[in-house]
Amino acid sequence: MGHPTTTRAAVLREHGADLSIEELPLPAEVEPGAAVVKVDCATLCATDVHLWSGAMAFPEMLPIVLGHETMGTVISVGAGTRDALGRDVKVGDRIGWSESVCGHCYGCAILRNPVACSQRGYGFLLRADRPPYATGGLAGHNYVTPGALKLVLPDDVKDTWAASAGCAVKTVLHAYDRAGGVRPGSTVVVQGAGALGIVATAVASLSGAGKVITIGAPDSRLELARGFGADVTVDLDGDADSRIAAVMEATNGRGAELVLDLAGARGVGAEAIGMAAFGGKFVIVGSTGFQPDEIVLGAIMGKELNVLGSLNGDVGDLYRSIEFLSGTRDRFPWDDLFGTPSGLDGASGALSSMSRLEQVKAVINPNQ
Repeated sequence: MGHPTTTRAAVLREHGADLSIEELPLPAEVEPGAAVVKVDCATLCATDVHLWSGAMAFPEMLPIVLGHETMGTVISVGAGTRDALGRDVKVGDRIGWSESVCGHCYGCAILRNPVACSQRGYGFLLRADRPPYATGGLAGHNYVTPGALKLVLPDDVKDTWAASAGCAVKTVLHAYDRAGGVRPGSTVVVQGAGALGIVATAVASLSGAGKVITIGAPDSRLELARGFGADVTVDLDGDADSRIAAVMEATNGRGAELVLDLAGARGVGAEAIGMAAFGGKFVIVGSTGFQPDEIVLGAIMGKELNVLGSLNGDVGDLYRSIEFLSGTRDRFPWDDLFGTPSGLDGASGALSSMSRLEQVKAVINPNQ
């Protein structure tokens, strides 16, 4: 089956500006191990919003096609293309994919961590003016490279769920893995009530936490968090001291055994350390930039805290995310996370809407 040699895409050429609708090249020949995919669904991530606005930017990153939570249907496939479980990838398969890796650098071969690949290609790391051009979700078709870690999707997982598994869900599962899981009966604080915070709330609840405390805004998101297992919600109306006090009150003065930063806002690190219990863990997941943020090292030392960074996750986390969503379909209202789908022409408005916290996760169906 053939495929088009160009595809319509929404390209970011200037931070904060409307995306430019353009035609980008697709390769005429599909390499062994690669595939051309018709994008069925892209869900937007807060990282996409930060990249669009310029709050999170990399040198020489523009122009790019945003969207790194993507799934679609294979319309053309190279010889020997298999997914991460060794299954043949065929025309007509629904697939998702994680980062592309080289397989032979120090990160791949020695650390055995795809996220550490020195040539890692992932969403915002691939420019739209260089081959393979169309790799972001805000395009009608994607070229899924030979090194991209692919996964054939089960039929019973909705397009929106499968797309969001590519970052929001797998990032959260990876963070809990970094933390060593949730100790049954313990208190977990989730800083942030965006998509990652809602997913983290659900995971903590499902993992046997004695109390789940979700901190964030606006109130509509805190209400959503309660539907995903939050026992206590704390809004952002007060200052840092009031939020720390609320956590201390909810934990009889002990603090939380596990605190996860899924907000990335200035000052959350100091708050996390203030509300963590002695011997607790603080996992940094939501940071989006490289601006310094003040914390008190003596507080980390005095509480004997474990502070961990957690970047993103790999195809193993993607697989577990799909299984997690499928297995909890009757427990959590996952559809409530997603906005009304729009086409590529609505992508700029969707990013702007998310920046105003009007949607938790915007949905783009590029071929709509």
